[in-house]
Amino acid sequence: MESLPPNAEVRLAVAQCFRTLSTSTDSKDIIPALQTLHSYLDEGPESGTTSVQRAEFKRAHFTRTLQFLVSNIQADWLHGLTAAQRTELWDGLFLRGPPEQALLVLMEGIGELRWVNFLRGGRLADLLWSFCLEARPSDSPQLRETLLGRIVALPDLTANRLHPNNRPLFLPQQYYPLLATEMLTALERTCQALKDGTDCSLTFVAQTFGKVCIQGHSGLMLSVMAPRLSVYTRSDMVWQRVCWKLLENVPQRWVESVLTGLVQAVSGPDALGRIIGNLVLTNKKAQYVITHKLLLLQYKYETRVLRIVLGYLAANRERRPLLIQVLRSVSQAWANPSAVKHTPLEQQLYVSKALLLCVSLLKDSELQELRSDLLQCMLGGMQSHLDSSVVRIRRVGMVVGECLSARMDISGTKLKFEYDQDEETQELLSLMTPITVDEPEAESVNSDDELTPYNMSGDQEISEASPPRYLRDCLETLISSEDPVRVELSLRVAEGLVRKNVFATREISVQLTKVLLHMEDKYSIKGFLSLRQATMVALIVTDCIQVTQYLTTEFYSLNYSLRQRLDILEVLALAAQELSKPITEKGNSSIGIAASTDLTPYPGDNPVHWRQEVEKRIQSKTKRLRKGATQPAAKATPNRYAPVAGHFFFPLLRNYDKPQVTFDLLGSDHLVLGRLIHTLGLFMHLAVNAPIAAQMGRALLDFVWAVRYHADQMVRRGVLFAVCSVFLSMNSQNLLVDLSDQLFETRTWLADVAEGDPDADCRSLAIQSLVLLDKSLKKQLQDQQALGLET
Repeated sequence: MESLPPNAEVRLAVAQCFRTLSTSTDSKDIIPALQTLHSYLDEGPESGTTSVQRAEFKRAHFTRTLQFLVSNIQADWLHGLTAAQRTELWDGLFLRGPPEQALLVLMEGIGELRWVNFLRGGRLADLLWSFCLEARPSDSPQLRETLLGRIVALPDLTANRLHPNNRPLFLPQQYYPLLATEMLTALERTCQALKDGTDCSLTFVAQTFGKVCIQGHSGLMLSVMAPRLSVYTRSDMVWQRVCWKLLENVPQRWVESVLTGLVQAVSGPDALGRIIGNLVLTNKKAQYVITHKLLLLQYKYETRVLRIVLGYLAANRERRPLLIQVLRSVSQAWANPSAVKHTPLEQQLYVSKALLLCVSLLKDSELQELRSDLLQCMLGGMQSHLDSSVVRIRRVGMVVGECLSARMDISGTKLKFEYDQDEETQELLSLMTPITVDEPEAESVNSDDELTPYNMSGDQEISEASPPRYLRDCLETLISSEDPVRVELSLRVAEGLVRKNVFATREISVQLTKVLLHMEDKYSIKGFLSLRQATMVALIVTDCIQVTQYLTTEFYSLNYSLRQRLDILEVLALAAQELSKPITEKGNSSIGIAASTDLTPYPGDNPVHWRQEVEKRIQSKTKRLRKGATQPAAKATPNRYAPVAGHFFFPLLRNYDKPQVTFDLLGSDHLVLGRLIHTLGLFMHLAVNAPIAAQMGRALLDFVWAVRYHADQMVRRGVLFAVCSVFLSMNSQNLLVDLSDQLFETRTWLADVAEGDPDADCRSLAIQSLVLLDKSLKKQLQDQQALGLET
């Protein structure tokens, strides 16, 4: 009989094997049938099949064979095989044929759990490698897309099919690192093939890589891939070319996810450069992500990511123009007044870090070219930051201004500001010192770091100077002495001497206050600001009227800096708080305010503090119907503030609408305006039960009414805090009698703020004010009705 063509011969042989496996239970028939199917996967003449037959089997019958085996997984003959026979004859068919076909069949029969052997047998690497070979038979885009979806989504698919009997290997924490290892194996084979002169394609591997990253698993993948790629690319140019080609073939829609994962996973800018090469120059999407989005639109990354990104741009001559471009865009963003007002503080800090890192990476020649741009950025940006009412924003402006002026070295002068050092400022300052964040090399241990430090905790400094014992000696030292030690000792004992010697203090209180107000920290005394402030508070408490009159008058005088005006408001507020404590309260007044300033933060800096105080007062004024004994209302107790409240309050309302040469309260100096309104609100808040409270309330509402819609959120918070203070401190009768003409308009304004103000604190305060106003009105109506019934 004439021999059959290869395709018909293979078809008949496979059909005969299927009949045998379906009808027979004898292992003598089963094993030869399985071996026949295996012969179409074996290479070489000993298999008894030709290359044409093997190709035809893989093309047309391999998938059918696997599907048949999966459908007969419960057959008796399978359980009759030994473990070794099942591994060789059954599992071998899945592990030796075309991996993409095996993958699709396994996905259909995923509940049968032959997946574990497929994954552990390295078949994912075989599948990826098969797509790398240029000689691979052409396949349809639909098949590639199906395979891509199955590979990337395997943990989700197995979880849906096998829950709650899922295997640990199918969980994302194990599967994606395994996939990363298999991908590295495919890339390693690609490198070897290129060295042997074989052409390869990385399109499918790049698509798999990109799709895994876009689905949120870049961290698991790159935690395995990035360290090994960094090592492989150090000395092997083929590996570098393979990595560059891999990144070039990632589809555009997935480039961002890949790059954001890489910059977080690599160890340093050098490693990033070796892995992605000059992708930022050839790929517009990559350039946008690296030079714009990671620096100006997102701010969630650690500082090391900024170092890596900017260091990558600076490390190569061809990429350095992009560093200059980044510097210009970052400096514009940092100096933009609108950005300072309307972007989150965390983003402003992030941009500040990027700016300092860019400047630190500039060469001297580049710095000369950019000097005018940087100078404009420094002056404009510092003005925008220092105008802010948020302390941290002002501090960032000071630190960045210092760093820029030091780097540019303009006329040999450097800016220097006074601010509190914390971790944030120290990190900003450290960015001007370039450090290596790449792979650490082996270092010599013959250094001073090995020496055991000597314990010097018990050592004491020996000082020949002794602190002054009399207040006048203290004043004389602060005025005329040039000895840093004597000045520091005098400043440290000044508060105690003021509180101990009341009569001596009243003789020189105004003079000492003037000295302290104008005093500068020339000798870098530790705790200088708190010591100076504590002494001024003690002076107000000890000689209240004289010192308060002096400070409130000086607040509107010429030739004072904004910092000094803010100091005046702060010490007045702290002194008023101390004076408002009940006289019956026992305590040691000599302890002073220096140790307690952290317990009573200035309300302008800590809105949470005064919001808690307001809510506490609201609770005390709220009546509740409940069973059992009720908590008695807090009784009015005498204090030292009530008789002098007017001396604190009314002088600060003079001249606020008259702009001075260097001071425009209703214009550009809204920082001082916000602090002033907060301080007046605090004075009002502390004046509860004082006879002058009603007069203060009327004056305060008139003052704040004109600025109730101010653009600065701190000013609006201050206005609402002041209104809350008025409603809390004035009784309901006085509200209706003294403020009846303003209450309706005030209520309408508060309702608008509670509904539409962009600041959450403003909305909260407006709601609290409405609650207080409604309770006061309701109480007054009830009192009037009760009075009518009695008469």
